[in-house]
Amino acid sequence: MSISHRHIEVFRAVMTAGSVTGAAALLHSSQPTVSRELARLEQLLGYALFERQAGRLRPNTRALALFDEVQRSFQGLGRVLERASQLGRAEAASRLSVLCLPALSHALLPAACADFLRQHPAAELAITPQESPLLEEWMGAQRFDLGLSESGLSAPGTRSEALLALDEVCVLPAGHRLLAKPCLTPADFAGEDFVSLSPEDPYRQQLDAIFGAAGVARRLRLETHSAVAVCALVQQGLGLTVVNPLTALACAGPGLRLRRFGVSVPFRVQALLPEFRPAQPLALALLASLRLTAQTLAAQLDQALEGPVAY
Repeated sequence: MSISHRHIEVFRAVMTAGSVTGAAALLHSSQPTVSRELARLEQLLGYALFERQAGRLRPNTRALALFDEVQRSFQGLGRVLERASQLGRAEAASRLSVLCLPALSHALLPAACADFLRQHPAAELAITPQESPLLEEWMGAQRFDLGLSESGLSAPGTRSEALLALDEVCVLPAGHRLLAKPCLTPADFAGEDFVSLSPEDPYRQQLDAIFGAAGVARRLRLETHSAVAVCALVQQGLGLTVVNPLTALACAGPGLRLRRFGVSVPFRVQALLPEFRPAQPLALALLASLRLTAQTLAAQLDQALEGPVAY
């Protein structure tokens, strides 16, 4: 005889209730049956889980460690059962899973979600941020209903639709002398403190090449992995930067201003739809909201930059 699910269920009930009597009540069983199953579990394991003192059970360190593992297992089972129950209800068809770059979960996607949920109040959205290339791999594996990427290529097993085509923009703290210029050139950054993305970031590498080709030396004292963090550092007056226009627009305000950059650094956003995953009609509705939001953000960026912007 091997350890069965029933043995684990009895053990969990005893640990939860704190006594054999309480466990029997939880399991709608008898005290002798619970005691017998618990003793059998210890026999099969080859070691004791409890100390018997004056007719009471006290869990030892092995029991506590095992209980932690059992709880994780039962929590996972609970999630499985909850999902199985959801799939049996009509509203299961209204749940969308969305995979996107972290920057797009902060800009573009929130406004699109608001528009989508106003039109589909019974829908549910599950949003998972992920960086490339895992984002493209997961979409190709048909794991999500819709993806948002900056890559110009479709992942295998997906079809793509262009949503947004803009350029990176300059971000400056309020009151900076360079705000007097509507468009900054690489030469304007000479000797200026510059807040950079991490060296592995492709936009960082592209900008470093642009400034290197122009022979412009910046003061590179701060770098971070997040465009949102870059903007927050600029807002504190710690330097200037060139960053993606959606994050810049989301962070812009009285303490943070935007200007054009004289060299085009393209920023492209595309939607990815899985080719072999079962069709989810509401994915197309969310895609429509994303198109509308992209148009709105392009117009807002145009206003923030005080000039025409490509879309």
